[in-house]
Formats: sequence, structure tokens, C-alpha cells
Amino acid sequence: MSELALSFADIEAAHMRLSGVAHRTPVLTSASADAMTGARLFFKCENFQRAGAFKLRGAYNAIARLDADRRTAGVVAFSSGNHAQAIALAARLLGTRAVIVMPRDAPQIKAAATRGYGGEVVLYDRYSEDREAIGRRLAEERGLALIPPYDHPEVMAGQGTTAKELFEDSGGLELLLVPLGGGGLLAGCAVAAQALCPGCAVIGVEPQAGNDGQRSLRAGHIVHIDTPDTIADGAQTQHLGQFTFPVIRDLVRDIVTVSDAELIEAMAFFAGRLKIIVEATGALAAAAAFAARVPVRGKRVGIVVSGGNVDPARFAELIQRTGRAAPAQS
Repeated sequence: MSELALSFADIEAAHMRLSGVAHRTPVLTSASADAMTGARLFFKCENFQRAGAFKLRGAYNAIARLDADRRTAGVVAFSSGNHAQAIALAARLLGTRAVIVMPRDAPQIKAAATRGYGGEVVLYDRYSEDREAIGRRLAEERGLALIPPYDHPEVMAGQGTTAKELFEDSGGLELLLVPLGGGGLLAGCAVAAQALCPGCAVIGVEPQAGNDGQRSLRAGHIVHIDTPDTIADGAQTQHLGQFTFPVIRDLVRDIVTVSDAELIEAMAFFAGRLKIIVEATGALAAAAAFAARVPVRGKRVGIVVSGGNVDPARFAELIQRTGRAAPAQS
């Protein structure tokens, strides 16, 4: 590992490890999105990934890197949903067991999928209990390897394969917009961008209610916040990580925020125009482009669509708020 705990060589190794395991997800384009923004947008659609989000990349890479004894003993993770599903699936694929600490109010579709992949779910109250402390306790009591959702070099390396594929499939980009929760995806993508397209500016996007990353980048140190109230449940993190922050500090141009209303508009656009289901967290980067939170006009812009795990009834409820009819695909 490099001084930043992550190098492009780590991402390349992770990509080889994931070959035949993770899907090489499609890069979609939309004439309507381009006309609306005045840019050429390339959507890296990780909502088509196994387990419905990019998280499988980091989860599998991290578990695969454990030595035989630790892998046999099993793993523990904490997650609001997508990392939970990814760890459970990766553990099953690699022949080990997984214990997942999940909030009681996590989307039921995510909790059910985690159990369906064979994970043992331990519930907690996200507003009064510390999930990291619970994870550490379970790791010690049961002899499990703790694999956090973002602050882990091997997880970060796996997530960086998302941008590696995007650059390979779309060619040179001037901007790369990436959803931001704890920073594993953003950090990995930033390292990939530096190696494959050094002139590309990397921008993180987080919900307005949870702008700890933006505040941390401005302050030059990790800022902790209360659990944010946002529909982007995958970005309800309280702080960046000790591994992710230095990478973001050094390689990310800026961090911007979008409102929940703007996330819903982006989700509706994806459903109406591209005919795909994108969860609120997965729509963060697109919402920033659509709402002009970042100047994209005249540029080639990569947009990471990080996941599509949303309860159908909840999705319908949110989309109905826009009052938007589903237009023709383009």
C-alpha cells in the first residue's frame, strides 16, 4: 500500500480478483440528459451489479484477501443495507459466514436480501447506539474479522474498480461525479482517475443534511456530525474514515451537496427516461449534474450510479411526489 493506503496497483489487483465474480456493469447515455445539462454524460450503472450496488466489489476483495484461518472463522460488518448484502453474498461465494449489524429502520428489502444471502442480521438503533462499537464487540466475542463499509484499504481498492471500468469504457472524461457516504467509493474512484485520466476533476456528492465530507474537506480534518435525516440511507454516515479522508483531501477537487427533493427528481428521471430503478443514494451524482450543483456544460462527465436497492412501494411513493409522467426513453 502507498502512503495514502491505496494505490492504482491495488485497484488493478482487485479488478483481477473480481474477474468472473462482479459484473462489468454497463455505461449508459441519454440524449435527454445531455440536452438538459448541455454536457455529454456517461452513467456507470452499478444498480445492475450483483446484490444491486457497487458494494460487492469492495466486500469480495476484502474477504478474498483474508488468510485461510481468518476467512474460515467468518466476518462481521455494519451497514445500512448495501454493504450488508454485499458482505453476505461475498461470504457465501467464498465459503464463510457473515454477521451484519444493521439499523432497525433499514429498508426491509435490504434486510431481507441480506438474510437471503445467508447473513446473520443483528439489529441496532442508529440514533442511540454505536454500530462500530457493536461490530468491534462481536468481532472480539466471536473471533470474526471486522470489515467496515468504507474505511478499509481492500474495500477501497475494490470500489475503485468502478471508475477503472468507466474510464476504460467511456474514454477520457473531464469530470467524474461520485456519491459520497463514508468515502470508500470516492477514494477508490479518485485513485483510479489519477492513474487513468489525470486531467479529470473528481467531485464527491453527498446529501445536504449530511455534509460531513464537504465540511471535512474545507476544514482539512475529519468533521463528525449527528446521523443525518435524509432519504439517501446509504449516505447517513457521520464521518469520513481515517483511510478515506487523506485520499479525498489530496485527490478530490470538491464536494457538493444536493437536497432530497433533487434526489427524487433524479430518481424520476432515471425511471422515466432510462427505464431503470435507482435508489436515492445512487442518484446523488446525477442529481448534482441535473441541478447544476457542478458546472458540467460542454464537458464529458462520468456519473457513478451507485445502486438500485429500494423498496418498490417506497420508490413509488417518492416518485409520485414529482408529479412527473414517464416520458419516452432516450
